Order: sequence, then structure tokens, then C-alpha cells
Amino acid sequence: MATQTKPILHGYFRSSCSWRVRIAFALKGIEFDQVPVNLIKDGGQQYSEQYKTLNPMQQVPAVEIDGVTLSQSLAVIQYIDETRPGLRLLPADPQKRAQVRMISDIIASGIQPLQNLYVIQKIGTEKVQWAQHFINRGFQALEPILKQTAGKYCVGDEVSMADICLVPQVYNAERFKVDMDQFPTIKRLNQTLLEIEAFNTTHPSCQPDTPADLQK
Repeated sequence: MATQTKPILHGYFRSSCSWRVRIAFALKGIEFDQVPVNLIKDGGQQYSEQYKTLNPMQQVPAVEIDGVTLSQSLAVIQYIDETRPGLRLLPADPQKRAQVRMISDIIASGIQPLQNLYVIQKIGTEKVQWAQHFINRGFQALEPILKQTAGKYCVGDEVSMADICLVPQVYNAERFKVDMDQFPTIKRLNQTLLEIEAFNTTHPSCQPDTPADLQK
């Protein structure tokens, strides 16, 4: 199903959902083009009528690939995994695959949406406390799960979609000053994963739309 045309990722440098897709492309060795969508400039470029045609939810990312436009990062990652060769992002074993999906969903559904930009903008002066509360709540659930499932990585010793979700969420936690010493398993996994090139080259500090003061 793969074509010669490069996929196009419409995203934002600091969006954890966009970063997930960048990591997946990098792990698979897939070249792609990026079109920045600034979530703050002009009142949020994701709200433009032009972008709404790509993603009716007016969120990032939107990915043009193989003649279709996909949104929702986990759907994009699973599509990439099912249509491209190389490293498997979901394990072949059904139980491990379910664990990967469970961990990914805890992050992508149970933590990240509650502290994303759209929600935070509605909170008022308690933004940091709000974000800390929901990240702590999610990590308190995730830590014991990962103690059971982790090897070198989130599920066993192979990098998976769970790891792709974890690293951007830890980045968010650090931005909101969450005490990561409470979560030694999560902290260890994050440090290990950041040694992998695909997680480093896709980091928010080194994207085409990263502001100069936030670049490495």
C-alpha cells in the first residue's frame, strides 16, 4: 500500500500528539514533510477554515498519507505500522499488544487531553495546578502498570506505541513541574528512550517551527 509520495504531517513543535507521529515515522525510517500549524499565533491556526477541512476537530496532527487524511495520533501510528515494513510498533503477541494499547490509551485518553492547550486555556489562573493534578493522577495509575509490563521499555524489551506515547507525556509533566521522582519506573523508561535517535531527532526543541529561544 505504500506509495512514493512523502507523507505530510501538519503539526506543532510542542504538541505531544504531533511528536508521537514524528517518533513513529522516525522509528520506521519514513521520510515526511512538515507543515507547521501554530496553535497560538493568529488566535490558533488550527481554527482556520482551511485547516478545518483537514481535521474537523481543529486539533493537530493531521497527516496526509496514501491519498487519505488521517487525524488522531494513535490511528495514524497504527496505520503506519500496518502499511510500512520495519520495526513493529505493536507486538505480534496478543497480550503484549493489548498492554501496549492499554498504556497508550491511558496516556492518550486519560492524561493528555485534560492538560492540552485547549483545556488549559479554559481554566484561568489555576493552569499549572490543574495540569499537575491530572498528570499526577494518570502517572499514579501508570507507574504500577509499568512495573508489571516493563522490561527495557514499556512492554518488554521492544520499543512500541506505548513508548511513543510515554516520552511526550513525560515532557509535558516536566513542563508543568511534576515531581518525576515519585514515578521511578516512568522516569527510568523515559531516560532510556531518550537515548534512542528517533526520540531525539523528533524532540520539540529541534523542529522547523521551534522558536529560537526554545531550540537546543
